[in-house]
Amino acid sequence: MDDRKLAFFTAIEDQGGVIVKGRTRFERLFHIGRSSVPLCVDALKAAVQEAKAGSDILRYQMAVNSLFQAAPNEPEALLDKAWMESKEKENRDTTAHLQAELQGYKNNLIKESIRMGNEDLGKHFEAIGDVEAAMDSFWKMRTEVSSTEQLVDLGKLLVRVAIERRDWKSIGNHLKPLNSVNDSDPKAKALKTYSKIANGIAALGQERYKEAAFCFVEASSGVPPEIYNQIASPNDVAIYGGLLALATMDRHELQANLLDNDSFREFLQREPHIRRAITQFVNGRYAACIEILESYRPDYLLDIYLQKHVPKLYADIRTKSIVQYLKPFSCVRLDTMQKAFNGPGPSIEDELFTMIKDGKLNARIDAINKSKALQTLENYEKQALDRIRRMNIMAADLEVKGSRKPGGMNDIPFSMTTDDTVSLA
Repeated sequence: MDDRKLAFFTAIEDQGGVIVKGRTRFERLFHIGRSSVPLCVDALKAAVQEAKAGSDILRYQMAVNSLFQAAPNEPEALLDKAWMESKEKENRDTTAHLQAELQGYKNNLIKESIRMGNEDLGKHFEAIGDVEAAMDSFWKMRTEVSSTEQLVDLGKLLVRVAIERRDWKSIGNHLKPLNSVNDSDPKAKALKTYSKIANGIAALGQERYKEAAFCFVEASSGVPPEIYNQIASPNDVAIYGGLLALATMDRHELQANLLDNDSFREFLQREPHIRRAITQFVNGRYAACIEILESYRPDYLLDIYLQKHVPKLYADIRTKSIVQYLKPFSCVRLDTMQKAFNGPGPSIEDELFTMIKDGKLNARIDAINKSKALQTLENYEKQALDRIRRMNIMAADLEVKGSRKPGGMNDIPFSMTTDDTVSLA
C-alpha cells in the first residue's frame, strides 16, 4: 500500500479533519475492508497495522485472515505468530498483575485504590478485546465512586463499551450522570455534546430516526472533537444529523434546526454536499437533493453505524420529496414525474402505487381510464367550439334552419366537482 493511502486511513488528522481514535478506528477500517471491493486491500492492510499497534490478538487474526482471502500474496496477509505469542504472554501477565494489585487494595480496604484498580483492569480487558469482562470491571467501580467527576468518567467508560457491544438500550442510563451536570459547570457544554452524540448513535441503532436527528443537530460545534472522538468524528455528526433530518423533518424544521442553527452549520461546513442537499430540499428542488445524496450513497454504505439504515433513510427521503413535489398540484402527468424523479429507466408508476397503497400519498392514478380521459377532453373541446360558433351566428343576427339537435349550447351539461385526492394522469 502506498504511503498516501496509508496516511489517509491511519492519520489522526488529515487535511484538517479529525479522525476518530481508540478501538473504533479498527472497527471502521475493518468494516470498509469487508464492504468495499476497491478499498478492500488498502483498508484491511491499515486494519492489520492498527491491530498490531494494540493488544487485541483476535482482531489481528480477523484482519489478517480477511486480507489473506482478498490478497493472499500480500506480506501482511501472513500471521505474525511470534508477535501473537509475545502479545498473548504480555496480556496474560498484565491481567495477572492487575488482578493481584486489585486484590491487595481490597484486602487493605482502600476505597479510591479499589476504584482505580477496577478502572485499570477494565481498560486492560477492553484493550485486549474482552469487552464483557471490561464492562464487569467498570460496573464494579460504582460502589467506590466518591465525586461527580468520577461518576461522569465512569459513565463515559460504560458508554464506550456499550457502543462496541451494540447495547443501544443501556446507553441512555449510562449517560444520566453526564446529563445531570449543572449548566454552571465549565465542563457542562462538552459533556452534554458528548451525551447528545452518544444518544444519537444509540437512537440510530434502534431506528428512532427523528430522535437521533435532534440529538446530532443539538451537539455543539464549539466543543473540541477530542472530547468525543472515541465514538464519532465531527464529520459523522454532520452526516448523521443531515441525513436523519432529511428523512424525518419537514422543510420548516430543516430550515430552523439545521440551516439557521449556527452551531450545526459549523458541522455542515465539513460535509458541504449534505448542506447543499438540505438547501435544495428546503428550496423545493427535490430531484436535485436526491441526485446529490445518490452520488454519496456508496460512501455511506461503508459507515459502521449508517450502513444498515441507508436503504430505509434514502427511501424515506425520496417518499418525502415526492409528496412535497405533488402538494401544489391537483393533477400531474406521470411522464412529468418520471423526468423529475427517475429519468430514463423503470416507470415511477409502481412506486406511486405503493405509496398510495401504504397511505403515504393521498392520490389516485388514472392509468386504466387514460383513453376515456382523452376522449372526454376531445368532446369538451368540440362542445366549446360549437358554443363559440353558435354565439357568433347569433351575434351576426343569422339563423340556422333545421331541427335542433341534442348537444347544442342549451343542452351541454357542465358541472364542477371537487376531490381531496391528487389525480395523476
